[in-house]
Amino acid sequence: MSVQACAEIVQKGDEDRFRATMAAPLAAREVLFPIHAFCLEVAKAPWVTQEAMIAEMRLQFWRDVLQEKIDGSAPRAHEVAGPLAAVLDATSAQALDATVTARQWDIYRDPHEDAAALRSYLHNSYAIPMHLSARLLGAPESSAKALNALGYAGGLARYLMAIPGLQSAGRIPLVDGRPEAVSELAKEALEQGRWGAQKLGKLSKTARAPMIDAAMHLPVLKQAAKDPDAVLDGRLGQGPARKSLRLAVASQSPSWAFF
Repeated sequence: MSVQACAEIVQKGDEDRFRATMAAPLAAREVLFPIHAFCLEVAKAPWVTQEAMIAEMRLQFWRDVLQEKIDGSAPRAHEVAGPLAAVLDATSAQALDATVTARQWDIYRDPHEDAAALRSYLHNSYAIPMHLSARLLGAPESSAKALNALGYAGGLARYLMAIPGLQSAGRIPLVDGRPEAVSELAKEALEQGRWGAQKLGKLSKTARAPMIDAAMHLPVLKQAAKDPDAVLDGRLGQGPARKSLRLAVASQSPSWAFF
């Protein structure tokens, strides 16, 4: 079991996140690939079966993996569980339990209860892994508010791009799907993301590494704010050239928030 196996899972399951991680310093990749692979496995669990009970069991598997780390037990023989246990501490493992729990929403067809519930889903599924990764790589606890702001922005950008697929699968992803409401949602998140990225710009390149993916996706929020119909039409996203340029800036420069 190795970090390489985790990297291969990320490369196969999320090309953007893989490229963002490969742009990070080597020391950061050793931490990020196991955490990203964990997040992908958890995110996949609700979608590999039509049976809610089986999906719940798959999520429980990952809760058990985290609990083993919290308890100080030896990790089970699994291509992600072993590398994950090697990079997490007990505090991080406890925090990631919320990431697993958030994915229960993906199992069922109930809408988010309200805007706060959607925000909590995005925070737990995206911001928490980003935040704890940054902490493990040297980000101080004083950066928590900025990390959560940028994490929410990055999570929402990815979520908005996934909305056509979620709707096709019978989910109700938006609390308020009116174009003006979607535009305002994206605009607010973009402002928070830019603020967070600006505050985090002075951290070391290693500590900033978990934030590259979120910074890369800020233009998606700008697009959604300007053209909310693109969300439902599946037109959100950046072309390969623009994405590559954004990656280069986000991985090197503190000015990433304004590019």
